[in-house]
Amino acid sequence: WNDMNEPAIFYSEKGLASALEAANEAEGKDLDINSFFALKDKFTGLSNSDKDYASFYHNMDGKVLCHELVHNLYGYNMTRAAAEAFERFDPDKRMLIFSRASYIGMHRYGGIWTGDNQSWWAHILMNIKQMPSLNMCGFLYTGADLGGFGGNCTRDLLLRWLAFGIFTPLMRNHSALGTRAQECYNFGNTEDFKNIISIRYSLIPYIYSEYMKAALSDKMMFRPLSFDYPEDSFASSVEDQLMFGDGLMLTPVYTQNARGRYVYLPEDMLYIKFTSPTQRKYALLPKGYHFIDVALNEVPLFMRKNKLLPLCKPTDRTDNIDTSRFEVIAYADRPCEYVLYDDDGYTTDYDKPEHFDSIAIKEDVNGKFVVFSNKQIVKVSLFN
Repeated sequence: WNDMNEPAIFYSEKGLASALEAANEAEGKDLDINSFFALKDKFTGLSNSDKDYASFYHNMDGKVLCHELVHNLYGYNMTRAAAEAFERFDPDKRMLIFSRASYIGMHRYGGIWTGDNQSWWAHILMNIKQMPSLNMCGFLYTGADLGGFGGNCTRDLLLRWLAFGIFTPLMRNHSALGTRAQECYNFGNTEDFKNIISIRYSLIPYIYSEYMKAALSDKMMFRPLSFDYPEDSFASSVEDQLMFGDGLMLTPVYTQNARGRYVYLPEDMLYIKFTSPTQRKYALLPKGYHFIDVALNEVPLFMRKNKLLPLCKPTDRTDNIDTSRFEVIAYADRPCEYVLYDDDGYTTDYDKPEHFDSIAIKEDVNGKFVVFSNKQIVKVSLFN
C-alpha cells in the first residue's frame, strides 16, 4: 500500500511569509467577516497550492520541466519500482499493490484508490462516477474510502456507501485521524452491517470472475449504461447507474433521508433486493422508469435477461469460501451460460483454460430448463 507518494507541499517560504504578513497587519484590528475569512484563507491555502507547484522546476537530463507537469509521475514510478522488485524477488507469486498517487499506464503494476474523499453524500455519487472512468484508464483494482476519509461519518451514510462498496474490488472503510470513528460496530444494530458485508462474501466468486475476465480480455467491470445500450438515446444521460460485470446493473441510493430512488431500465429486468445473502425479494420490471423502495439495510441489484448470477455460501474470510457449491439466480427465457473463473489466487498462471468453468441453463428432452455445471448447484431461482 503506497500512500502519500507524491511530493506534497504543506507550505512554501514565500506563501508562509505572505500569510504572516497579513496576520501582522490584522493585529489589533476589529475584523469584519470578509476580512476574517480572507485572513483565514491565507493560512488554509498554504497547503498544496497550485501556485507553488507551478513555481519550481526539474532539470531532467538537461531538459527543464515545470513540476506540475510531472507531479504524479512520482507515484507511478514508485509503484512500478515496487512491482518490478516483487517480480524479480518472487516471480511465481502474485502481488497486490495499490497506490494513492498515479498516472496513466500504472495499471500495469498496481491499482489505486480514489484519494482522500469526505464523509459527504455527494461523494457516494462521485465514487459511482469514478469507477467506469478509472476502468477506462485501465484501472480495475480500485475503490473509495467507504464512509469518507475526512469529516464525520453517520450510520445511514455508511450503510448506503457499503451497499455500493461491496461491489468494488477494493472494499475498505478508512478514515482520517481526528474524525469520528466509523468502524461498523460503532453505530449500533450491527446486524445490518454484518448482513451487507455477508452479501459481499456471497458475491466474491462472481466479482473475482468478472475482475479476472476483464483483466485478461482488456474489458471494463463497471460501464456506463450507454456502453451496453448504444442505441438507447436516454441511457447516455444516466450517470448514477452502472452496468457491472456480465449482465448486472447497480442502482445505489446516494441521497440522505431517501426511502429509495428512481431508476431507468433500458430493457425488461429482474429486480433483486438483498437484505442478507439468503433474504431477497424479486420483481420482474418492464423497460422504463420506476421508483424502487430501498431501506437502509437493503442492497438493490438488477439483472439483464438471459443472465445468471452464482452465489456462494458466505463466510468470514476468503480462504474459507467454497467455490465448489453454488446457488444460482437466473433470469432466462432461452438457454444461456455464465463463465465462472476460479484459480488459486496466488500463482501467476492465471490464464490457463482450466481456470474457466461453465454454469449453463439448457433445455432437457422434456423442454424444461435444467442447470448444467461441474460445480454442485444447491439451489436455482429461475425467473422467465
